[in-house]
Amino acid sequence: MDFELPELDRKATKRMVEVHLEKFRLFKYLTFEEREASITASCTPRFHGPTNQTSDQTASIAMYNVDEQEKRKQFCLRTERAVKHLPPMERFLIESRYMADDSDYLTDYNVYCHKFQPPISAMTYDKIRWKAFYRLALNLNIAVTKN
Repeated sequence: MDFELPELDRKATKRMVEVHLEKFRLFKYLTFEEREASITASCTPRFHGPTNQTSDQTASIAMYNVDEQEKRKQFCLRTERAVKHLPPMERFLIESRYMADDSDYLTDYNVYCHKFQPPISAMTYDKIRWKAFYRLALNLNIAVTKN
């Protein structure tokens, strides 16, 4: 049995993982704004033929509120589970740089000089980050392979 790991496009894969982790932060740390039903009548006439369909505004809004919250929760759980399976150094890097609530204000320099004890070099940081991105991209099915 022969198994080869795919060769990934580094730039595109890095971009996809960073977008995924940014979406994770938005879902995790921002509150979900629920939709509400409009209770005021509309005074504009609507000219259309019969569609033989009834619409239930309250039910569709309730379904959206429940489904969207569950979708966001499952997205966050899936991402956290994928990060949890990383080796300790890679997990620490991803959690401290990309998954913290203040990670928008952190730079890579702050992470490899101040978060790691003892501090590591920029080259070592890049190697660890790429390995973490590679594993996350394959695990989350967002990898971009080379043509």
